[in-house]
Amino acid sequence: MNSPEQPLPTFDEVLLCTPQTSAEQVGLFLRRCLIPCSRGEKIYTMLYADELSYDVSCRAEELFQHLQRSNSSYRLIILCNCERDNSYLPSAFSHYKVHMIPQRSRAEIQQYLQHHFQVAQPSNSAASVFKERVCVGIVSSKRAGMGK
Repeated sequence: MNSPEQPLPTFDEVLLCTPQTSAEQVGLFLRRCLIPCSRGEKIYTMLYADELSYDVSCRAEELFQHLQRSNSSYRLIILCNCERDNSYLPSAFSHYKVHMIPQRSRAEIQQYLQHHFQVAQPSNSAASVFKERVCVGIVSSKRAGMGK
């Protein structure tokens, strides 16, 4: 986010973890991140790694320990819910823990995201529903089940 032209992460750089995420999915992701090749300067991110099952987390840690020996220049970020930092994967990687403080203001982050998610020309797309032709929006309610 150092420049407005810097691209968003691509689909292969992000793994959104759920309790249903398989060991195979995590393994493929870690191999993309940790096996040295000419992929440029990608930054790989596992989101909600604390949601992984115990078995998947154990296998992920084992694979990470095995693969990281052959590559010291990887870029991997593991994001977890701070209220669940006692689950397996956050505990296993706790010695790498870094408390992150956003370096940009909320307004700058929103402007950056708006720049990347804006539909170029007015068209018959869902983006016309959202403010300023942005193709992504969040709809929320404080009351559950209210027709969102």
